[in-house]
Amino acid sequence: MNENYSIKDIITLLLNHILVIIVFSVVGAAAGYAVSKYVLPKKYSSHITMYVQSYTDISESADYINNISNSKQLVNTYIEVLKDDAVMIAVGDKLQAKFDESTLAESFIITSENKLLPASIKSCLAISSISDTSAINVTATAKNAEIAAFMCNALTSVSQKYVKEAVGVGSINTIDTAKVYTNPISPSTPKNTMVGGAAGFMLIVFVLFVLDFFDKTIKDPEDLMNRYKKAVIGEVEQFDDAKKKMNWYTGGEVYFKLTDEDIPFNIVENYKSIRMNVTFSLTAKEKNIFAVSSANPGDGVSTTAANIAIALAQSESKVLLIDADMRKPSQNNIFRLPNHTGLSAAIARMQSPDECIVKNVMENLDVMTSGHIPPNPSELLGSEQMAHLLDELSSKYSYIILDTPPVNVVSDAMELAMSVSGIIMVVRYGVTTDEDLTTAFKRLESAKMNLLGYILNGIKRKQHSSYVQQKKRKKYYYRKSSENGYAHGYYAGRPSADLHDNQSDTDPDIRI
Repeated sequence: MNENYSIKDIITLLLNHILVIIVFSVVGAAAGYAVSKYVLPKKYSSHITMYVQSYTDISESADYINNISNSKQLVNTYIEVLKDDAVMIAVGDKLQAKFDESTLAESFIITSENKLLPASIKSCLAISSISDTSAINVTATAKNAEIAAFMCNALTSVSQKYVKEAVGVGSINTIDTAKVYTNPISPSTPKNTMVGGAAGFMLIVFVLFVLDFFDKTIKDPEDLMNRYKKAVIGEVEQFDDAKKKMNWYTGGEVYFKLTDEDIPFNIVENYKSIRMNVTFSLTAKEKNIFAVSSANPGDGVSTTAANIAIALAQSESKVLLIDADMRKPSQNNIFRLPNHTGLSAAIARMQSPDECIVKNVMENLDVMTSGHIPPNPSELLGSEQMAHLLDELSSKYSYIILDTPPVNVVSDAMELAMSVSGIIMVVRYGVTTDEDLTTAFKRLESAKMNLLGYILNGIKRKQHSSYVQQKKRKKYYYRKSSENGYAHGYYAGRPSADLHDNQSDTDPDIRI
């Protein structure tokens, strides 16, 4: 849960969801346009100005200025008279004499006595005084332009009678008649379109902030490190490659290896950084063996373990990758290896360790698959035979990596506590929750498993680097330069000899 937001946090949140925000804003604007254009009824307006006089004959007035002042005082009284129901009924009678019932029903309520409801007529009229004058402005609004103009004219025609009866002095005059205006005053399509777009924007931003505020998934490496007091060994950015989707060989799972074609430069650099940190983490340890696991399934443990092994092998270290997930093995799919024999057979001494290892899957990297799935994986991993097997193999390899099942699902990884230097936990960005990781942390502590650190996997980050925007089948290279150290760039196809003088074509640290 995020309780404090900085300006940077807000901008980052909005930029990370900019496409969603744009879509919702466009949808809101489109909805506003459609409602304005096709749903809301059109309304028309007309107006007229009425002038109040406190006398009937100017020649009879001794003080013209005084009469103007008296007229101003009468204005508010006249307005109240004009709003009276009796006046509205009189206007309604004139409307019924002029228009048919179906036309009037569009703008007014018709009572059971077949009369126009005075309140519905009054709601269509706006009667107000004009500041510092003795004039009254009358504006009528209706769904029919002719009705709007007729209402204004009808009100002026009946007003004189009712004003004289109610007040007894003065008069109301007009110098023109209300006109029919065929341009609707509402709805305003441009205005409603902008309002719809703004509403869509505000709605999605509000939803994003609510979701982010209550989001308990892990996204911040610093928060991860501070909360659990363990190092973040590395961060791996999200990599979506259409060519890796759902293929028959992997049974639907999506994997990628650093040796695959068109792996982005930033992904390779992520694993090089992890390789360096893993090396430092194991420097002071007695054993060169470590496990890789996660709190829950689907966090990318097998892919991460495979690529750590590849990155270590690329540094010319002899590496053995063991698939210790004897429930749902994956390394045979990742490296496309047979799984007829492997770890389960080696622990049970059904075959020698060398017979269970696939040698030179790539240079400096051997792989031991899980073998046949046994009925008791946890017991096998915690057995003395497993400990002896790892001790025997540790003298032959610089590093041994074990791909293990999720900590919160089964106890397999914890059974290896005494046989390994520690465990690296893979945390899935935006998926693994604080609760998941806290549970896993407690289980590891209970088993006295040394936690080496975390790898934050699948980080969603916008890429602006030119390294990841290269054309298909281009390779990144370094070449020795006596003047500038190392030059770098991209080439398409096989590089010419001058691009890699004194360098091996297969050197993984030189060419990606």
